[in-house]
Amino acid sequence: MASADHIKALLKSHLEGDEQRFYSVAMQLAAHEAKLGHGKLAEELRTLVDKAKQRRGTTSQPVPIGKPRGELAELLSVSYPKTRLGDMVLDDALERQILRIIREQRHAARILEHGLSPRRKLLLMGPPGTGKTMTGSVLAGELGLPLFQVRLDGLITKYMGETAAKLRQVFEATSQTRGVYFFDEFDAIGSQRGLANDVGEIRRVLNSFLQMIEQDRSHSLIVAATNHPEILDRALFRRFDDLLHYELPDIPHIGLVLESRLGRWAEASVSWTCLAEVAAGLSHADIARATDEALKEALIEDTAKISEADIRRMLEERRQVSRRLASHHE
Repeated sequence: MASADHIKALLKSHLEGDEQRFYSVAMQLAAHEAKLGHGKLAEELRTLVDKAKQRRGTTSQPVPIGKPRGELAELLSVSYPKTRLGDMVLDDALERQILRIIREQRHAARILEHGLSPRRKLLLMGPPGTGKTMTGSVLAGELGLPLFQVRLDGLITKYMGETAAKLRQVFEATSQTRGVYFFDEFDAIGSQRGLANDVGEIRRVLNSFLQMIEQDRSHSLIVAATNHPEILDRALFRRFDDLLHYELPDIPHIGLVLESRLGRWAEASVSWTCLAEVAAGLSHADIARATDEALKEALIEDTAKISEADIRRMLEERRQVSRRLASHHE
């Protein structure tokens, strides 16, 4: 017969409206019955789950949830992205990694049934503007899950023990509500112990994070992003299921980004390859801003088509802005 834990988990997931969790527990229950030798019952449970999934289309339905309340409202901001993997221009290896994560999550029940775990603890590393934050939106959009962005301004405090306590609230939320929990600028809490600017409180927070992520058994995705992987504590890397590396786009990818964003509004004579060479060294975010500026100017001027010269000018202006911003951070 079903264990008490299975029954409680089924009821809790049903009350919270977390269908993915409900089906996952049901498949675990089927596996449990199969181990006890109740093969017919196990097969009936699997068949019922498969029929329910087909009827409800759970992979495309968002999880019903209100905004975080109380103290969690200061720690998490929630959104329901519609972004899809096709909206990103990625190199082949990174696209395969993200697609594999999405596929494993969509088939999580089957994977869990065999005692395995789908990838769900992810570390994204790379320069600013290369698509790390957008990846969080893509994962939420593709899986029909809410995106919870962890607010570092609410999480990190100067009082001893308070940050670790708030961090525990975030991890408790991952079990209560399935979603994508996104830690941006993760190096703020994940920097190496023993650095020159290390303080005792941050060291305790890192130790707490290491313990919490290792003990986490939720069905949520925990995603951390950093522009500075070189200062992360080495112990962090083995706590994540997958490490995703982001780079500045190369010239062929820049050409694809420019054409996908401006192709329908640009003059037919535009050379995307030439413009890509002008934009070499810019991030995806910089290129996106430059294309938006070119489109806005064309709309204001009521221009029939955007010229190559206009796009080139916006790219060069964005490069100047990027350089000024970089100089302020040095």
